[in-house]
Amino acid sequence: MEMRVELGPGAEVRALWDKFEVKTDQPPSFGGQNSAPAPFDLFLASLATCAGFYVLSFCQTRRISTEGLYMVQRTVPDPEGQGNDAIEMEIILPPEFPARYEKAVVRVANQCTVKKALMKPPEIRLSAKRA
Repeated sequence: MEMRVELGPGAEVRALWDKFEVKTDQPPSFGGQNSAPAPFDLFLASLATCAGFYVLSFCQTRRISTEGLYMVQRTVPDPEGQGNDAIEMEIILPPEFPARYEKAVVRVANQCTVKKALMKPPEIRLSAKRA
């Protein structure tokens, strides 16, 4: 996959690929207008929605209703103020969710490809060239 990244105005940055466009911005404290999520917020949303997709697929395959089922993700700040110490996710199950699948739905959420990429990160190579 190849993305084109366009800069500005202000602190806005856009990623374009196929028929998609993702816009990011920064909060005013970082020179932005807060007109779109910050890149790290999109990363967190990517992690959460990836796990959510696996949960959804699990339920659909077993014909388990997803009504009342949702997930909550939280960042746990580093005690020294250096970023985040952890990312926690909870799958909130409705009372009707079959008890026999509680551990399995957590296992399947752990199969998220975004999480797997974090566990075995790819090498990131940066370079510059003139147009």
